[in-house]
Amino acid sequence: MAKPRRKTKTKEFDFLLEEAKRLGAVEAKLFNPDKMVVEDRVLLKCRTGCDSYGKKFVCPPFAPTPDEFRKMLKEYRKILITKFPGEAEAVEDVGRSLHKNQYSPETPPDLKERTKDFWNGWGSDKKRILAAMLDLEKAAFNRGYTLAISFTAGACALCAKCNIEATCTHPTMARYPEHALGVNVKKTLKNIGMSIKFPFEKHPEGIGILLID
Repeated sequence: MAKPRRKTKTKEFDFLLEEAKRLGAVEAKLFNPDKMVVEDRVLLKCRTGCDSYGKKFVCPPFAPTPDEFRKMLKEYRKILITKFPGEAEAVEDVGRSLHKNQYSPETPPDLKERTKDFWNGWGSDKKRILAAMLDLEKAAFNRGYTLAISFTAGACALCAKCNIEATCTHPTMARYPEHALGVNVKKTLKNIGMSIKFPFEKHPEGIGILLID
């Protein structure tokens, strides 16, 4: 009589992959920390291309430096990376306005309005992605991975204006954007067989990261 087959043991972190999909991720993958690409030059984009620099607690120069983050990465066992679809809708020509405040005197009023609508929509997307990443962080914590920590897409959108002169209004919810730590998202995704479309055609994609240990 043949012996009954033993059930295959579920991989340790599969529950996080399942939870990510339940929370709306269109793609999720686990990988080792040595696949994460952290570069000092990424912060040049924060210093020269972002009006959040120095104005939000989770952004440089308040965020850990790339060197500090590289050391922290070595203390984690696994990383979960997730891709969420954005609902913010861009129309042709919005891409010409690099940021909601970057207009020229010749910018048509309708383009200003469409750009404003897009950035408002992306702000809502960022809050939704952050909520999902916090849920994943909590799921890991509840399984005993008490040092799990999440990072999210784009600068913090929890408050209309950061309370930078005093203390963070949402200290248990605010999380660092991965690029603020020096993470080269495109190279990291390439290392693990994923990709992100940029420039995007109509809807942006949001990347979330969870360090697990």
